[in-house]
Amino acid sequence: MPLFFQIETRGQAHLPRGSAFVLLAKHQRWEDIPLLGLATPRPLYYMAKYELFLNPVAGWFLSSLGGVPLNRSRPVESRRSLKRMLELLRDGEGIVVFPEGTYYVGTMGPGQPGLVRMVLTRMTAPFVPVGIRYSRQRVRTRVQIIFGAPVRKQAAMPVAEFLDHMMVEIARLSGL
Repeated sequence: MPLFFQIETRGQAHLPRGSAFVLLAKHQRWEDIPLLGLATPRPLYYMAKYELFLNPVAGWFLSSLGGVPLNRSRPVESRRSLKRMLELLRDGEGIVVFPEGTYYVGTMGPGQPGLVRMVLTRMTAPFVPVGIRYSRQRVRTRVQIIFGAPVRKQAAMPVAEFLDHMMVEIARLSGL
């Protein structure tokens, strides 16, 4: 990745050390996944649509990066993956959720509440907003990965309001 990308990170001090967290990251390109892994000093696990795992080579690659497949159209088939996500959080690991659910290049897509709601109703792990900015240079693409301050949902705040707040923060960090 460093051959093609000049990676700059800011806000790494916001990442919890030794405890679980959920990164809510802007999603613009497939490279977001390995670039986040390079920018984060701790191992990460990524929640990803299961279709990405159907190709054996892509499935191996995503699994080796910490990918956890989810079947969004048939959630019952994803029970094992959802349990795995919660186990990882209980074990103090970092999980990446792209709240838009798919790529939105240069703009913000709507936040999808499913995984955010699931985590919020079962544990108190902080959510860290992450902005990703790409800009083409001569040979390499410059990538800025900016970690915002961790946020915990207030008890009385509805999930939709919490997610809206996080989406605004992700947009700000992404320069959108």
